[in-house]
Amino acid sequence: MSYHLNIRVADGAEIAQLAQLDPIALRDEKRKAFIGKAVEMGHCWIATDAHDQRSLLGYGILNHSFFEQNFIALVVVKENARRQGVATAIIKALEAQCCGNRVFTSTNASNMSMRGLLDRLGYTGSGQIDNLDAGDPELVFVKLITS
Repeated sequence: MSYHLNIRVADGAEIAQLAQLDPIALRDEKRKAFIGKAVEMGHCWIATDAHDQRSLLGYGILNHSFFEQNFIALVVVKENARRQGVATAIIKALEAQCCGNRVFTSTNASNMSMRGLLDRLGYTGSGQIDNLDAGDPELVFVKLITS
């Protein structure tokens, strides 16, 4: 199935629905609070099916928490909507919101799906952070944005 997507800023009424998409938020109150704060600050963008605006397919959070740089902190896609262009559309929408000439993101070394997506979208390796998740380093990526 291929979706026609609408991507927009999330609103406060959608926080619970966003948390339902994220398996970590279902068990981790800090993650749920992070999502809520991102929504409140206007840093969370959601993807819906253009034909059904209530059908939440995924979301992404863009902030400046990484050395005051554009940083895609989180991208989550509903399990049955994966590999259908939703994450790509979310990331491109977040990139369009960036000020400056680069955007960073990160993912665990074990997350081969995200690493492949970042490669296809023109991100390159920018470093590694050890000791966050035992035995699974966090890889940092950057994309240079041209005007």
